Amino acid sequence: MIKHSADVVIVGGGLGGVAAARAALLLGRSVILTEATDWLGGQLTSQGVPPDEHPWIEQHGSRGYRALREGIREHYRRAYPLIPSALGDPLLNPGRGFVSALCHEPRVAAAVLDEMLSSWVAQRRLLILREHEPVAAARDGDRLTSVTVRRRDGSTVRLGGGFILDATELGDLLELAGIPYVMGAESRAQTGELHAPERADPLDQQAITWCAAVEYRAGESHVIEEPAGYRHWRDTVDKRWPGSQLSWLDVHPITLEERDRPLFLRDPDEAAVHDDRGLWHYRRILSRALLDRPGFADISLINWPQTDYWELPLLGVDAETRQAALRGARDLTLSFVHWMQTEAPRHDGGRGYPELQLRGDVLGTLDGLAKSAYIRESRRMKALFTVTEEHVGHAMRGPGAGSAIFDDSVGIGYYRIDLHPSTSGRTYVDIASYPFQIPLGALVSPDVANFVPANKNIGTTHISNGAYRLHPVEWSIGEAAGALAVHCLDRGLTPAEVRAEPREFQELLSGALGVPLAWPDGIRRATVD
Repeated sequence: MIKHSADVVIVGGGLGGVAAARAALLLGRSVILTEATDWLGGQLTSQGVPPDEHPWIEQHGSRGYRALREGIREHYRRAYPLIPSALGDPLLNPGRGFVSALCHEPRVAAAVLDEMLSSWVAQRRLLILREHEPVAAARDGDRLTSVTVRRRDGSTVRLGGGFILDATELGDLLELAGIPYVMGAESRAQTGELHAPERADPLDQQAITWCAAVEYRAGESHVIEEPAGYRHWRDTVDKRWPGSQLSWLDVHPITLEERDRPLFLRDPDEAAVHDDRGLWHYRRILSRALLDRPGFADISLINWPQTDYWELPLLGVDAETRQAALRGARDLTLSFVHWMQTEAPRHDGGRGYPELQLRGDVLGTLDGLAKSAYIRESRRMKALFTVTEEHVGHAMRGPGAGSAIFDDSVGIGYYRIDLHPSTSGRTYVDIASYPFQIPLGALVSPDVANFVPANKNIGTTHISNGAYRLHPVEWSIGEAAGALAVHCLDRGLTPAEVRAEPREFQELLSGALGVPLAWPDGIRRATVD
């Protein structure tokens, strides 16, 4: 077994992991970063989800996250034949999707993230181990001594470092290292949250989605074979849904009212130029209307309500059940694609859009699906401090109250408390929240002195995780985690000691890394529809 060591070992190469690595490297330390796939970026890239962001993202965000966003835009300006108005647009949205101000191809984000880290790789201050998954962790009292990761070929590598960060998508090191954690839903009695269920249920976990990318090729036919579970998905009616998931009908996540949102509201060729609010434009990641050469087509990312998989959970089950859940999520998405191609009601009165072609190349695959399932919920560490709905929820805090102010803030974020239908049979929980801070206490383990969570595995609840799980917040969590590791190493402190006297660390974040720690009060108290 080979052993590699660095000042900071980061397991998981999603946005949190990359942000943590960048922060530690900028502050002068060496880093090992592992990733289960061959792409860095997690939900932004290998899971295929354009960034879900807040309305103030262009003005309020960390220097590092702004650099990522600008790098993506600059890639399109440099490498694509943009029309003059798009080329000169400082707020370029390559896909013109309306879920985000920056809808783009996942492969572009993966390239930009590699570029952001490239010089440190050349200096041998950063070792990136791709296609490595954690399988074991060694612990001596209150310290982690090593993490073992497994390559695709089955061989293993042992990694050691002064600090070890868990940036995995499911909080894998929490389980492997025996660090106390929570999964699924806490009860209302446990958290005091208005929207928590009456009974705790560790298997109450948000739906996952296996995303796909599709292109519209007028006059062509690209129908895939009928997936194994197609008839199951087509003919099953669930109490959470108005009918089959293979339908344009879904449920409005806030009001829970039935709605009908078809793929196109007008002819696709016309819609490509004159945008509308059909499902196609929801997460469109490339708009041919912005390109001045032939050969390009619209590409849209399928991460739609109909492709939420909720039949089996991923956590708290055996490996066979977890694999069945992942297979089920893939089968559901492929079934929805096949249904769109063959049976879906068309805008012109016909049936089926055989013109839809899977575009796995923009996701780095051959099968048209993303490399990994989109994970909305992780194991959550039992931290020194837990963020609850009471700290961020509009209904619990009252109109105009704003979010809680944390003296140990290490970043900011915003998203509605957005929980998708779950494996327990619950439907959406989608409620208003206030722009919030990320408290350092939610990143501090009471049990392990050289460990920091760096993804969705921080001290949140099932409810508050719904607001803390999105792209820019994950990046901010990772930045704080990487900087915290370096600050502790430089000062000979533990994370708990830093939290007790956070001012010097906060100055490091806001100064050296350009991390905002508080919202302007008018935004902190804002309610977004």
